[in-house]
Amino acid sequence: MRDRAKIIGTSDRPRLSVFRSNKYTYAQLIDDAKGHTLASTSSLELGKEKKAGKVSQAKALGLALAEKAKKAGIKNAVFNRSFYAYHGRVQAIAEGAREGGLKI
Repeated sequence: MRDRAKIIGTSDRPRLSVFRSNKYTYAQLIDDAKGHTLASTSSLELGKEKKAGKVSQAKALGLALAEKAKKAGIKNAVFNRSFYAYHGRVQAIAEGAREGGLKI
């Protein structure tokens, strides 16, 4: 049940953590060694994708996070889906991040 015991992010390969609520989706890159968030984004920050469905918002969220990661010099990440099943919005974030150039 506890995936955080096995998934640890470093400065070279941070942890891509996903949180989804009923309305919004959040993603952040975390360096667990230092306890810092390196990059973060949420569906609240998306402008034109607001009227799209939640899954397409999540894909745009993954692309936006990959762009922020590129600016921060991050190329690799460890995916942490928490306790969510790998489908729907969670899968769309991972696919969007991969399309944006982030290696998971």
